[in-house]
Amino acid sequence: MTIEITIEFIGLLLLSACATTSAVTPAAQSDLAPTGKLRAGINLENVLLAVKDPSSGAVRGVAVDLAHELGRRIGVPVEILTFETAGRIADAVKTGACDIAFIAAEPTRSAEITFSPAYVEIEATYLVPAESSFRTIADVDREGGRIAVAANTAYDLYLSRSLQHAKLVRVKGASSAFNVFVADRLEALAGLRPMLIPYVETLPGSYLLDGRFTAIQQAIGISKGRDASIGYLRAFIEDVKASGWVAQAIERHGVRGLSVAPKAPAH
Repeated sequence: MTIEITIEFIGLLLLSACATTSAVTPAAQSDLAPTGKLRAGINLENVLLAVKDPSSGAVRGVAVDLAHELGRRIGVPVEILTFETAGRIADAVKTGACDIAFIAAEPTRSAEITFSPAYVEIEATYLVPAESSFRTIADVDREGGRIAVAANTAYDLYLSRSLQHAKLVRVKGASSAFNVFVADRLEALAGLRPMLIPYVETLPGSYLLDGRFTAIQQAIGISKGRDASIGYLRAFIEDVKASGWVAQAIERHGVRGLSVAPKAPAH
């Protein structure tokens, strides 16, 4: 009898062998999935991490795969809950409407949400029109400058803390922010670099500024006070990064612009 084992199958076996997060304690399992299933909140506004099929309604992406991997390791079924904006998913995890949230680890949210280490990073920059005189990130923050931004995103929150002179024009949703940027002839559009790239082709002569004003750290968030599970979440995230699981998930979904986050400092 001949047994054929493909290289891909061997790779999957090796990846599973590397996934050696220590066994979850009953307390951590109950903390993560108090109803007996893991209710995972997914932000559909960030299409780099999750997309919904308009026909079937199925949701796929790196964040979805990570939710299922976490559920597998702690031994509970996973329920995927989708939200249209980052603000809504943040509210849902704070109120307990979902058990975990795949969301940017933003300092302004940390008063009510505890974050795991980041699993991926995404650069944020500006799109500017053809006639712009801006050449660097620093150029944008000047008196009279108007920057379109999707409201309540991590980069909106960052710019709200950081800008000294320019004014933010907040709009619900990234695509709507682009429309306002064009229609009102604003000086810049803030966003995640990979999500801004298609707009360069849509708006002739427009261009992205080199560099970044921040790198968005995507993490798993849980509501404050659920201390029994945060240690396990930290170990889980560091394991899926170190083992190559996150890198393979990015490759599997063909996502450009995501980078595996570096190892978090020891606590």
